[in-house]
Amino acid sequence: MSELPPCPECNSPYAYEDRGVLNCPECGHEWAAGAEGSDQGDDTKTVRDSNGAPLQDGDSVTVIKDLKVKGSSLVVKVGTKVKNIRLVDGDHDIDCKIPGVGQMGLKSEFVKKIND
Repeated sequence: MSELPPCPECNSPYAYEDRGVLNCPECGHEWAAGAEGSDQGDDTKTVRDSNGAPLQDGDSVTVIKDLKVKGSSLVVKVGTKVKNIRLVDGDHDIDCKIPGVGQMGLKSEFVKKIND
């Protein structure tokens, strides 16, 4: 059995191969089998929803969990539809405008992509 390289994101030694793509079980990073030394992985970060579907700017998503709005008594309820998201870098990787709440940042792990 050949030795697989560690994850380029978190240096985890537990990487595994699935259908020609290397995966890290600790941080969820995916990369091509021959791209360990390339810098392309940093430029093309893929943001995925709670089900693993890739998200893009302009997608519509739905909230999968009640989310308290920090600094307010408002709550974003389960099933709230959010249209025209914008992907950004940082801890909260989605910027959006939620009806009744306003401009917010969301984490992609709390949303599910809607197929329009």
